[in-house]
Amino acid sequence: MSEQFIRNVPERQRHDVLQPAGWPQPKGYANGIRARGETIFVGGLTGRDANGRFPQGFVAQARQTLQNIVAVLAEGGAGAEHVVRLTWYVLDMDEYLAARKELGRAYREVMGTTLPAMALVEVRRLVEDEARLEIEATAVVPE
Repeated sequence: MSEQFIRNVPERQRHDVLQPAGWPQPKGYANGIRARGETIFVGGLTGRDANGRFPQGFVAQARQTLQNIVAVLAEGGAGAEHVVRLTWYVLDMDEYLAARKELGRAYREVMGTTLPAMALVEVRRLVEDEARLEIEATAVVPE
């Protein structure tokens, strides 16, 4: 993590990005994160809203899923800035890839500039028939 970035991040939000020298800079995620503090694990959430409905479209569901994650984190005294790892499970990798630009905007609206370690996995099926994706999160609130 650059010294400039560390100076501009409040102490309560600090995590170290692990980027091996000479590796290409990842876009939209980190290769690794080092964090110390209280850990919060968020199970796989989908884009179902507070009324039990799914929004239409992949990006709308992704946005709602991220909002759901942030809501769970808030219950534990954390926020998007504390997320150190996300695992995305999508039904259609092509749908994800086609939506990257719009998805990036939605991600930044909800998560800000948080770029955790991430994995993206295409799956054959999710438990909820209307869901297009499911996301797990791990957050660490610094000591």
